[in-house]
Amino acid sequence: MSRRNKASATDHLDSKKLNLDQLRSALKIFEFVRPYRWRLGVGLVLLFISSMVFMVFPFLSGELINIAQGKSNYSFSLEQVGIFLVIVLVAQGFVSYYRVQLFAAVSERGIADVRKALYAKIITMPIVFFEKNRVGDLVSRLTADVEKLYNAFSLTIAEFIRQIIVLVSGIIILAFMAPKLSLIMLATFPVIVVGAMFFGRKIRKLSKQRQDELANSNTVLSETMTTIQVVKAFTNELFENMRYGKSVDETVVVSLKYARGRALFSVFIVSVLFGGLFFVIWMGAWLLSKGQMDAGQLVSFVVYTAVIGGAIAGLGNFYSELLGSIGATERIREILEEKSEVKIVPPSKTAKRLQGDIEFKNVHFNYPTREDVRVLKGINLSVGAGEKVALVGPSGAGKSTIVQLLLKFYDVKEGDITVDDKSIYDMNTSDYRQNIAIVPQEVLLFGGTIRENILYGKPDANETEIIEAATQANAWSFIQRFPDGLDTIVGERGVKLSGGQRQRIAIARAILKNPAILLLDEATSSLDAESEKVVQEALDKLMEGRTSIIIAHRLATVRNVDKICVIDGGRIVEEGTHEELEAMSDGLYNSLAKLQFHYA
Repeated sequence: MSRRNKASATDHLDSKKLNLDQLRSALKIFEFVRPYRWRLGVGLVLLFISSMVFMVFPFLSGELINIAQGKSNYSFSLEQVGIFLVIVLVAQGFVSYYRVQLFAAVSERGIADVRKALYAKIITMPIVFFEKNRVGDLVSRLTADVEKLYNAFSLTIAEFIRQIIVLVSGIIILAFMAPKLSLIMLATFPVIVVGAMFFGRKIRKLSKQRQDELANSNTVLSETMTTIQVVKAFTNELFENMRYGKSVDETVVVSLKYARGRALFSVFIVSVLFGGLFFVIWMGAWLLSKGQMDAGQLVSFVVYTAVIGGAIAGLGNFYSELLGSIGATERIREILEEKSEVKIVPPSKTAKRLQGDIEFKNVHFNYPTREDVRVLKGINLSVGAGEKVALVGPSGAGKSTIVQLLLKFYDVKEGDITVDDKSIYDMNTSDYRQNIAIVPQEVLLFGGTIRENILYGKPDANETEIIEAATQANAWSFIQRFPDGLDTIVGERGVKLSGGQRQRIAIARAILKNPAILLLDEATSSLDAESEKVVQEALDKLMEGRTSIIIAHRLATVRNVDKICVIDGGRIVEEGTHEELEAMSDGLYNSLAKLQFHYA
């Protein structure tokens, strides 16, 4: 049977054009606002009302002048207009308050959904995805990119719409009030639009570059923090400081280019607007001198023009902000549109427990990130249900790869892997992995309590089950010595526990899971003799009645297994019990045994 790798989950998406397609793709992010569309709708109505109420002020400004000169066409006194202004201001404040509240609710909840969806997508991606994407870059997408999107949701979009309302309503009012001056003012629009298109493309490109550089600096930071012991052991503080500083400096360079682009855009908009505004005022003063316009009309027109000018300037600024957000949106959408490996659903209650009869059938494999290097070259391996099989051999022979394939971390290039006579690639991945537990060489615990780390094997386990698992793992004795017992904080990556203690916590976690298949990846190789003895006893209990595959460099730990497979160069070159393999005087196992037992 032949299996071919499916298209990688991290294949590059087709390059997108800087046109309507890109905008359409960016707008898909609004699907996260759909559950809150009623709040958004009411908020938009209030935004429209607030904007229209604001447009009353320029008109009243002119009327105040006309009333003071006794030339008003309306029978209102200055006192009445003042009271009306107070009422309008109170109404404006009331409407604006609830509008801001509604938009805040939509943006906060919508962005929270984006964060959840992005996190859920990332943790359901296959291992290949994480091999092709650095952790810092993924963290940046969950933080910086989402924050940029939040700013667009919470402020930029609302203000952008507000400025459009002000602009359109202002132009309509001016068209009725003074058609000639309106035409003069509107003559500046084509220049502004062309300039906006030119600057907009540049700003958008620089925004995406800035986000990429920021992600790179976050990557350096993340890598340094996670490998801080190595950094200090090699006294590379200076090197890491220079590496991070260089990355930050590159971010600053791109950020300053981005800022210069926005600044030039603002200068362009303001220069054109103010030039047009002063020209309109000059023309209005000329019409006033000719008696073709009264003072109140001129004041109203100037104020309306200033408001419209501000709206155009605001549109330019918010437009550049929106363009900047599109870059972040694209990066988020790239992840959200990737194909997940598994779905986040509760464990199936009807999932069948496997017996654990494993068979590798002529398996060939190379890692997707190293297509030119064949790691496994026709592996044929049978492990009966309940058997204990050890994989030994030199480093790089393919032992850990066999375990990773059994976990369905990768698709095989050729051949197939079956469990209970069924291809693992035809099984539901989550249900299948529920039957497997692994105890690795380097145990990485979560930064919570011992209880939480043990419960990771079975989140709904009760106290009795936890204690029983800890007891079987030979961990309960040292857990009881801690003042907080199971509630002891283990620290980041379990740093507050010794290596042997971490291993026993991992074993307790595996015992609690009660797997059908157990994978041990050099689980005792990094321990001292005393810790190894205790951990080995716990492992022996864990392996009872389970199909177990053990990767080991210390041959003394696998003498009593049912079968030993010696792997070299991606092939199984020898197979048998310890005694059978040791009797092969010219065999690889015999050579390894001599090195360890005779010269140890």
